[in-house]
Amino acid sequence: MPLHPAAPDDLGGLVAAYGQTAQAILDLGRTCGPDDFQKQTACPGWTVKDQFSHVVGLELWMSGATFPRVSVPDYDHVRSETGRLIESQVEARRPMLGSKVVDELEVVLQRRMTELADPALTPETPLRSLYGPRPACDSLRLRILDLWTHEQDIRHALDRPGDLDSPGASVFVDVFFQALPRLVARQAGVAPGNTVIFDVTGPVVGRAGARVETGEDGRPLGVALFTGMTREGEADEKVTTIQLSTDSLTRRAAGRGGLDDIHYTVVGDEAVGRQVLEGVVLTP
Repeated sequence: MPLHPAAPDDLGGLVAAYGQTAQAILDLGRTCGPDDFQKQTACPGWTVKDQFSHVVGLELWMSGATFPRVSVPDYDHVRSETGRLIESQVEARRPMLGSKVVDELEVVLQRRMTELADPALTPETPLRSLYGPRPACDSLRLRILDLWTHEQDIRHALDRPGDLDSPGASVFVDVFFQALPRLVARQAGVAPGNTVIFDVTGPVVGRAGARVETGEDGRPLGVALFTGMTREGEADEKVTTIQLSTDSLTRRAAGRGGLDDIHYTVVGDEAVGRQVLEGVVLTP
């Protein structure tokens, strides 16, 4: 079932989605008072202000800057060298007022939009990403995924829901659907012979699934299944359908909270459904 609204996949559409998501984050920042910036978010270790600091830091880095040279304490939520680099952007801004971080974000986003409006930019132009240089469209999808996730973190902390039907939301669900075979088979470890279907009820509506087979290497292999139908003649194949909203999918795929923090319905094997929901965290 195609996503509705559909996720943009062309350069112009992705730049527009990036700009809309970035502007939504900036607009949220302009509504925050001192107490709002200090509220904790579901992203481990980060306040609302830290979320803005992270966005500023990565956008600066995307624009060619280096990571700050600051000493990062051994926080519990910093678990890798990449995480320490990302935390350096937040740590460098901890002495700053939240409103000043938002001011910095406005300047950085103006620069980024100018860069992305360059007529010389093509879908294949390599742009920075945390996973190495990627073609512009791929890099933008990853940036939108990250930006929209943090926009939702901020909205949840401030109790200001919104943008769940935005282009950024569609990109998030689309990236999740594309990764579903790997997430179900390798990350969640679902056994061969199972089919798992995600039915996302909205505001972004879509349906996708993965059938788990045994690969040539003997390991579970996920096969994309976008119709929600199993193969003919496989009556013994187990089908588990997980139904949830765009918001609940986002919280789970972003690793925010546990299963008791979202609403979902499982039709089929309840244990497989919980196993999948525990294991399909998409973002690092």
